Amino acid sequence: MTVDKHSETFWDRLDDINSGMLGLAEDPRLVPMSHYAEPEAKVLWFITAKGTDLAKAVSDGAKPAVHVVSDAAEGLYTSIHGQLSLSNDDAKLDDLWNAVASSWFEEGKRDPDVQLMRFDLTDAEVWATGGKLSFIYEIAKSKVTGQKPDMGEHFSLTF
Repeated sequence: MTVDKHSETFWDRLDDINSGMLGLAEDPRLVPMSHYAEPEAKVLWFITAKGTDLAKAVSDGAKPAVHVVSDAAEGLYTSIHGQLSLSNDDAKLDDLWNAVASSWFEEGKRDPDVQLMRFDLTDAEVWATGGKLSFIYEIAKSKVTGQKPDMGEHFSLTF
């Protein structure tokens, strides 16, 4: 499979998943966060509160970060690396704002505590499987044939 096909698989599946675990590369603590993918720019966006540990940690500039996504239904398991920074892009916030984000902020998208974060991707380690049903089928098939199950593709991407 070509790099372009791998990239397409990655972005298509990631777009159907709405959350993962985000943290700084230097800190083993990850927190659940909803991401918003912008494949053309190779960026993930996050909406958080200004007082969160992550927002405070990158308040003085971009830092290496990791976003881990694991979703059996979509068949995507990935560790994504890049640079996490704060953003004050009101147009991007308008574009991303939704019912989930509004649940966290009483005053809506103009709440003074709203903070947009930008994650510029550098690389990703990806395992793309067929999803839950494929997994069950492959396990059953292996029991009948004695062959190891086909668990999909494993590849790396550089952005």
